[in-house]
Amino acid sequence: MEERTILPADIYTVINRTILSDYDRKTIISLYEPIIGADAVSLYFTLWQDLEKSKALGEKYNHHHLMSFLKLGLSPVTKARKALESMGLIRSYFKEGDTNEYIYELYSPLTPYEFFSHPIFNVVLYNNIGAREYENLSKYYKKEPSIPKDFEEITTTIDYNFRSTSQINAELELEDIKDKTQIGPNTGNYIDFDLLISSLPKGLISERAFNKKTRELINSLAFVYDLDTLKMGELLRSVVNENGVISKDELRIRARKYYQFNNNGSLPTLIYREQPSHLKTPEGDTSNRGKMLYIFENTSPYDFLRSKYHGVEPTSRDLKILEYLAVDLELKPAVINVLIDYVLKINNNKLTQSYVETIAGQWKRLNIETADMAMKTAEKEHKKNKGTKQMVKKVTKKEEPTPIWFDSNIKGNEIDEKEKEELESMLKEFR
Repeated sequence: MEERTILPADIYTVINRTILSDYDRKTIISLYEPIIGADAVSLYFTLWQDLEKSKALGEKYNHHHLMSFLKLGLSPVTKARKALESMGLIRSYFKEGDTNEYIYELYSPLTPYEFFSHPIFNVVLYNNIGAREYENLSKYYKKEPSIPKDFEEITTTIDYNFRSTSQINAELELEDIKDKTQIGPNTGNYIDFDLLISSLPKGLISERAFNKKTRELINSLAFVYDLDTLKMGELLRSVVNENGVISKDELRIRARKYYQFNNNGSLPTLIYREQPSHLKTPEGDTSNRGKMLYIFENTSPYDFLRSKYHGVEPTSRDLKILEYLAVDLELKPAVINVLIDYVLKINNNKLTQSYVETIAGQWKRLNIETADMAMKTAEKEHKKNKGTKQMVKKVTKKEEPTPIWFDSNIKGNEIDEKEKEELESMLKEFR
């Protein structure tokens, strides 16, 4: 999808596709905000406020209006909008012109029941707020007590109090009546359903079992637990009953257990993902650079950082930096690994947040998505900075340390035994 740069003068209109209530406000603050952040929630409420006067269709505003209300620059506003889109709270449309125009459609949040039973939201919320807060929220949204069995219902029915005095033969038009509308999260297509169905034994599952809701669940589980089509097929084979019906609850459990078994009992967050296959380079390069490229592309940022801690859990501060890179900046896993390796090497083994953010911001603006491009950019910038320092100092007594995948190191074979050991150890661990 083409990235569009929004300008302050660009116009937007808000369209309301649902019925919004104060209860929705509470749901968004308590359940959505821990995942998408305060900026995204503020943007949603501002768009909601923009259509208060005309209800269904808001007035035209420019994006400077949003910047003023939210006290945010255009980049954070855009990031907040994308967070709302990915969670199914808004849809965005664009029309090019002398002044570009946008339409933002507003949708309701999921109900608390739908949210807590959702395969993605449920897990991500738990990871973002921790067990105690999660338990408190689930208690708060528990169902009201049921009526004791020794009470008899005496509620009056409509036909007891009213009767119809005329017959209406005309069909009543209901399609223009507004209803509460939700669209759910936008996860993309992770599963090839043609391949999935063809990989299953004939007659095991009825094709009718793959209805829209079941496909959405399968796709969501594939996203959150990082499952490919064939692995999903294996899980499906184990959760089908004798009538060829898929047990959705059992599928959720199997997917979660499979992930936990392969990840030391932990549940997923975005920092545990590896580089997507289409952004990897072909294997076969046996140089130091090629070996590191393989590690960067086939290791999750969490595992890569953990290897730098010699197998021990990284500090919560360093994990926050990883999460910022993966969730806020949406950098690809291999790019994060290159960034971590580069910063640790040239910054005395320290992940200084401001230093990481400066480089990460530049790489995001350059739209770097592959490890190869990240490595080339890191080396290019390092040479430029080194040249500037040498012009100021004239002479440098000692060369700054650089990653083993820099070209100068590869060509000169200038890696010491310790570095060789570390490289081979990492290859052994991640192959």
